[in-house]
Amino acid sequence: MDPVFLQIGNFTVAWYGVLITLGIVLGLLVGTRLARQRGLNVDLFNDMVLWAIIWGLVGARIVFVATSWEQFAGTPMPRLLLDIINLRQGGISIHGGLIGGILVLVYYARRYRLNFYQYADLFVPGVAFGIIGGRIGNIMNGTDTVGRVTGWPIGYRWPDSARAFHEGMCIPNPNPDMDLSRYCQEIGGQLVMTAPVHFTQLYGVFIGIVLSIAAYFWLRSRKAGWVFWQFWLWYSVLRAGLEETFRLNPLAIKSYLNQGLDAPGIGLWTDTHIISVPLILLSVYMLLKIRRQPDTVTSTPAATAPQPDGR
Repeated sequence: MDPVFLQIGNFTVAWYGVLITLGIVLGLLVGTRLARQRGLNVDLFNDMVLWAIIWGLVGARIVFVATSWEQFAGTPMPRLLLDIINLRQGGISIHGGLIGGILVLVYYARRYRLNFYQYADLFVPGVAFGIIGGRIGNIMNGTDTVGRVTGWPIGYRWPDSARAFHEGMCIPNPNPDMDLSRYCQEIGGQLVMTAPVHFTQLYGVFIGIVLSIAAYFWLRSRKAGWVFWQFWLWYSVLRAGLEETFRLNPLAIKSYLNQGLDAPGIGLWTDTHIISVPLILLSVYMLLKIRRQPDTVTSTPAATAPQPDGR
């Protein structure tokens, strides 16, 4: 478990970035094929993907910084600005990335008078593949999206060789609910976090796989927007229920916390829990609304398709 995929001198390429990129490329191939089958503008779709990636990264970083400001507070200028924009140190929000990408789609839909949902539906496979790649990258990084200490049989004891994980977890955390350093001991001359934790990174991989398989069936629908809102519904349900409940994140509302060697390792409610509730309700409402609408998706190329110049 080494976060570095390739190193040439002082230049390093992280597994995290490589795996997310592979997921996006695979999603682009699937989306391009579907766009061509449905008579949509393939060139315009590819432009959307490019700008959605760029602004998705911006949105992902902004939301992460906003929700993790304690990591940046007190840092003097101009070091603060450098830390905020330094993605190489890690720290992005999936929800922020999705918001950034959606804003790009909204712009293109307005600019070229497109059906937003016809294009947005085609992004879902790529997002699902990106989740898989990102969570595998989190495993390689070690310190990302760590789970709570648990006494359940599914608890995962990270191997002593996963140095990035142990070095990160053995640093004292001022928040006692997130401090794992008390479980650290010296083994073979190195600090090792010996307590089992929920393998939440693997839970996230499972979520991405489920969404990828589900998207295959959702895309059979002829109702534009069906795939888009199914994704938001089930991502929110699975992320909040299967991953976030067991993940070592700060609790925005501390209603329940039970973690430790003789506990299940559960915490409620994090920021993601809170935002997932309105997303689930909105998704259900939109799916019921779309279900009553006429079909708008075709599998036969249209006679004409909007061009990037608007003609």
